[in-house]
Formats: sequence, C-alpha cells, structure tokens
Amino acid sequence: MSLSVALRHAFSAFALDIAFEAPAGVTALFGRSGSGKTTVVNALAGLIAVDAGHARVDGDTLFDTRQGVFVPPHLRRIGYVFQEARLFPHMTVRQNLGYGRWFARRHGAEVADTGSVVEMLGIGALLARRPGTLSGGERQRVAIGRALLSGPRLLLMDEPLASLDEARKTEILPYLERLSRETKVPILYVSHSVAEVARLATTVVAIDEGRVVRAGTPSEVLSDPQAVPTLGIRDAGAVVGATVTAHHADGLSELAISGGRLLLPRIAAEQGARVRVRIHAHDIMLSLTPQEGISALNQLPVEIVSLRRGEGPGVVVQLRCGGDRLLARITRRSAEALGLAPGLACHAILKSVAVAQEDVWVEGKDGR
Repeated sequence: MSLSVALRHAFSAFALDIAFEAPAGVTALFGRSGSGKTTVVNALAGLIAVDAGHARVDGDTLFDTRQGVFVPPHLRRIGYVFQEARLFPHMTVRQNLGYGRWFARRHGAEVADTGSVVEMLGIGALLARRPGTLSGGERQRVAIGRALLSGPRLLLMDEPLASLDEARKTEILPYLERLSRETKVPILYVSHSVAEVARLATTVVAIDEGRVVRAGTPSEVLSDPQAVPTLGIRDAGAVVGATVTAHHADGLSELAISGGRLLLPRIAAEQGARVRVRIHAHDIMLSLTPQEGISALNQLPVEIVSLRRGEGPGVVVQLRCGGDRLLARITRRSAEALGLAPGLACHAILKSVAVAQEDVWVEGKDGR
C-alpha cells in the first residue's frame, strides 16, 4: 500500500508546502516542534481542510481540492493514536477494544481478530481494568489496539511516546516493532526523536519550517549531511545493516557490514541474525592511516564523499564505507590539518563501547 501527499496550507505566521510519496511500511514524519508534522496528520485524518492539495492511500482519494473531493473523517478508515491515549475512562480495556470492533463493523471494514491484537500488544492481563489504573505505556498499547480493531487502512501515530518517561518508552518500543512487522496496515509515525525514527522507520520524511528537507530510507536520510540541521547536531549519525557473525568469550560480538567488521558489546541476537546499528557522528574519529597501539577496536577503511561546514567550529564529514554511508563530526581545524576533501581515502575509528545496546536492533523477517 502506498501513500501520496501534497498539500499547502497557510497559518497566520507559518506556511506549509509539503509533498511526499511513501511505500508500505512505517513512514516516519520527522521534524522539530512547529515544523508542520501534526498539521499533515490532521489533514490526512480529515480534522482540518487544507488550502490546496491532495492525499491518496493506495490510489483512493481522501481529499483533492482541485476535484472538490473531501471524504468525511469517519469514512476514511484511518486509525489515529495521539500523544495521550484518549481512552474512554468509564470503560474497561475490553470495552475500549470492543468500541474499535463496533466502529469497524458499522462502516463495513474488515474486523481484525481481537485475540491476535491482544496477544501482539501484550494486554491480555489488562482486559478487566479501567484506563485510570494503567501506566502510560499500557494505556498507549490499549489505544493502539483499539485503533487496529477499527479496521484502518492507514494508522496515524502522532508522537505516541512523547508523554512517556524513558522506562515506559523502553517498554512500548518492542511492541511498536512487532506491530510494524506483523500487521499489513501502513503507519505514518510522527516524531522528533531520531532514535525512534532510526529504530522503527522504513521510510523517513524529514521536514523543517513546513518544507520537506529529505526523504528516503533511514540509511539515506540519517547519513545525509544536508539533513543534519533538521536532525540536530547531537543526534547526527548513520544507520547501517549488519550480520552477527560471532560471539566472543570476552563479551564482544562481531558483526559484518558492507565495508568491514565491527566489534561491539554483546548483542542479544543469534549468530547469523540481521541487525541495524546506529552510529553517532560524534563517536567517529578519522585517521589518514591505520593506527596501532590504541584502545579502539574498530578501524574501517572509508572514502570521503562530502564535507559540510557549520556556523561554528565543526564539520560533518560523509563517508563511504562499502555500500553504506557514515557520518563523522570533527572540528574544522582537524579537517584542515588532515587535508580532508571528497575522494580522499582514510580510516574511521570507533570505540566498541561507543555504541549503546539501545542503538542496536534485531531486524524482523521483512527487514525492519
């Protein structure tokens, strides 16, 4: 299933002009607060009518201002999960889920199997409880279940983890990964968290001040120096695919990537498993020659693709490492001293312990 969006909408002090195409899977709409993300999802949900544009899901038009088409919100078959769960407080979890099934039947949509949704989201023990007795993560899982049971052809998730503390985010992220793997419902996931986007998305649309800055796979977008101002300099980095090749007795796991090997702290994945690894730009050092007598265990042969100089003393260097792209964040002084330029071969040096456990994710059968 595909999503096609093109819309323009003017506010008193802000103009939105966005267009993007997204294939099946999880499309992350990424940007800082005020960049226009929520306006896009509200337009798709039918909660606002935009000045101009269209939106289509798998070829079916949700709205088209040129053709005068505007499908009412309740007929769009779109599930919407907000920052707050917005469950019915007087109903039990079972009754909240039942409302989703009732909505699907009322509008002729295919009704998902309640048992499968309950098992997938791990909410079986919560069915008799009311929302007021649940944790934030539990409420969000129930809200997702209710949305899935409403028979949606598109699921909108507007920063569903923004109101949760780190412990609750850690609790719910595995369920979101499973959701993306095991359902056929395409998801538009709104976030300003690079970590969430890197972990969950199959497509990233980065927006800033109402415009699309970059769109593509997480590997393409997160490793693009031009997208760094939108991503945030502290969060700049790349995502690479890898295969676990060995687990060593000293607690390190060995991974094969397209440009060499990585040694990282023990990864909870079987030998042969595919994983994704997020490598921060500020954790990579560059050297013109291989180094000896240093503690860093990872030295990857790379080629400089481009350099982006910021307003301060820093430079973001895009590197080609086999078929992957990496980013390194260094000082302008270092870049000049090393004579860094596109096409130059050098080595990217990375400490094993620089990559945290939460920056390594085991891929599902569909590659997520």
